[in-house]
Amino acid sequence: MAKAKKRKSARPSRGSLVAIAGFLIVSGVLRVAIGASEVLAREQAPAPEEAPQMTQAAPSCAPPPDIQAVLDALSEREARIEAQENALRDRLQALRVADDQVSKKMQHLAAAEETLRETIALAEAASENDLTQLTTVYEAMKPKEAAALFEKMEPEFAAGFLGRMSPQAAAGVMAGLSPEVAYSISVVIAGRNARVPTQ
Repeated sequence: MAKAKKRKSARPSRGSLVAIAGFLIVSGVLRVAIGASEVLAREQAPAPEEAPQMTQAAPSCAPPPDIQAVLDALSEREARIEAQENALRDRLQALRVADDQVSKKMQHLAAAEETLRETIALAEAASENDLTQLTTVYEAMKPKEAAALFEKMEPEFAAGFLGRMSPQAAAGVMAGLSPEVAYSISVVIAGRNARVPTQ
């Protein structure tokens, strides 16, 4: 019996455990209630630093005068550079247009030059044919009849035909000319040969 009493006294009573648990619960509830009231008080009261700023006007963002002068100068310079770039762009465009026009004109000139060259070649060929044919006619004439025609020609013109004729036909014509005309034509022919380079 004595041992059973000792065991009972060593165990704590249920009532004290319930009391301790109640104290802990009450303590927790009080802590939560105090924390919640502090949070509510903070939300309702304006912050001491924010309230004065709401009533004050926003501070000015204008830079100091010396910095403003530098900014104005930079803006003016940027505007000048942009205007110069636009002018250069316009000039380059005008140069491209002029270059295209010059290229087209050069092509037209090259085509016209080729046409002119062909025309001159045709004219020279026709003229050469005419001179050859006329020379053949003079060679076929009787020397006295041809000499009568050459007597009326300018010495340079007559010398051109006589230079193209065969030596025998030219000699027959020269023999029928008057000495003055024959001499003039001979001087022209000799002068042409004298101007030919020998070396």
